Amino acid sequence: MKLTRFLFNSLKEIPKDAEIASHKLMLRGCFIRQNAAGIYSYLPLGLMVIENIRKIIKEEMDRIGGQELLLPVLTPKEIWEESGRWKDFGDEMFRVKDRKGRDFAMCPTHEEIVTDLARREIKSYRDLPQIWYQIQTKFRDEPRPRSGLLRVRQFEMKDSYSLDKDFEGLNISFEKHREAYSRIFTRCGLDFVIVEAASGLMGGRKSQEFMAFSDAGESNIVICESCNPAMNTEVARPFIEKNDDVDGQLGEVHTPVEGSVESVSDFLKINKNRLLKSILLIVKSSPVFVILPGDRDIDEDKLILIFGELFRYATDEEIEKYCNAPKGYISPVNLDIPVYADLSLKGRKGLISGANRKDFHFTNINIDRDLKNVKYIDVIKLKENDRCEKCKGKLHIKKTIEIGHIFQLGTKYSESMKAEYLTQNGERKPIVMGSYGIGLGRVASTIVEQNNDENGIIWPISVAPFKLIIIPLNVKEKKIMDEVFNLYNKFSIYDALLDDRDLTPGNKFKDADLIGIPFKIIYGNKFLNEGKVEIARRRDNQRFFVDKENVFDKINQLIIEEMERYNV
Repeated sequence: MKLTRFLFNSLKEIPKDAEIASHKLMLRGCFIRQNAAGIYSYLPLGLMVIENIRKIIKEEMDRIGGQELLLPVLTPKEIWEESGRWKDFGDEMFRVKDRKGRDFAMCPTHEEIVTDLARREIKSYRDLPQIWYQIQTKFRDEPRPRSGLLRVRQFEMKDSYSLDKDFEGLNISFEKHREAYSRIFTRCGLDFVIVEAASGLMGGRKSQEFMAFSDAGESNIVICESCNPAMNTEVARPFIEKNDDVDGQLGEVHTPVEGSVESVSDFLKINKNRLLKSILLIVKSSPVFVILPGDRDIDEDKLILIFGELFRYATDEEIEKYCNAPKGYISPVNLDIPVYADLSLKGRKGLISGANRKDFHFTNINIDRDLKNVKYIDVIKLKENDRCEKCKGKLHIKKTIEIGHIFQLGTKYSESMKAEYLTQNGERKPIVMGSYGIGLGRVASTIVEQNNDENGIIWPISVAPFKLIIIPLNVKEKKIMDEVFNLYNKFSIYDALLDDRDLTPGNKFKDADLIGIPFKIIYGNKFLNEGKVEIARRRDNQRFFVDKENVFDKINQLIIEEMERYNV
């Protein structure tokens, strides 16, 4: 491709809302353009990257026996009501009506649609196992789209679904996907780790996330420096020492200070972990208490797993209404409000919390004695240097980007939607399912986050839009251009870009580095004076000077060597 004929307009000015490296560089390098919040057009360079990622994904999905299909984006309300997710998805699901007033959804995911297909096509055990996959556009009305392609409303996604007779078969399909995903992300040049995760709205019994390390990440994972397991913070829990609590009669103490943990603990001269942090939430219009030790903070992601998105913190007015006291002086003691207590509080006594009146706190609270109908949950937020539950080694929190997620759905959807098969014994049993997702734009953006420098993107050759760019420094010099066109024609076997623009060498080099082409082939004064051609490798800026007769062979050798870095 000649650059004079290519849609390429690099940007000098970056929109103010572009904060992370991938967003800035993909805008500057003419890979994407924003149409609306969370909605982007892929320009030719961007689409070429996406197509290369798509090719890798397809090869690895075919390798594990996947069959590609294409499912509809627009789906009727009734199919979502069968699984219960028409309501559960809330405002993230785009809903539309057709001309007859019938409700439809723009698919945020396709579990229901696959289950519907399976109940019509799978008849008996002879039809199982199956792996179906697609690469399709999805829609989610993300409330806070940001960070370029990392958090969008319209996105391209590979989702696959395994269909098995039993959970033993599901385990095999799950492992196949885990290995396939590992190969996919390795071939894309990503530094990642696999972590145990929560299934959330997807449901099911087991899930794992593929997390790429990046300071731009919005997800945190926890790594133990001793036994080395990686865990999502939503499911990770630190070791918490048991306290030698002293039991006593429930009493009250005057606390004429601000009702914060710090103020009360300082006033009473006690350790913060003896205080009970009592937080009033409103869940589906009803009050709920969440309690945890005073020296720990609440993890809102864990709350979402328990209550869904339908919770919020009570207002000051609501706290007064339900507790007859201001914030800082409340607790569930003597109140008929459901209580969710962190696991570390089980069996604890001698605790202190608000007495539900200003400037007073209860003392000697015994969880088992003084609180009724307590449900125990994991709700505390991990801290850097917490200790591991398994080995008591130090835990470290790392920022990451989620690039893939695999779920063991089990029979969640097949039971509710009656997707069954006939066993050898003539019994009808629900199909056992798995669901597996990769966002292509998210992968592309993450690659940029991990592979860039002050000059621009450094694409791994496996996903780069072009493998090489030929740069004549003087397009008016016939001797140079004759040789350039001769080489350019030879390189039809590779994705080659020819910068035939009449610009300064500096501008050409800047653009080539900005868009991250793995190899530059430079024809300049060295060629005119010595017959030497310069080859520059973007990854490490290593330079090779080659006789013009040997350029084709040398670049072939370098490209093959570079491709080997990403082959598994």
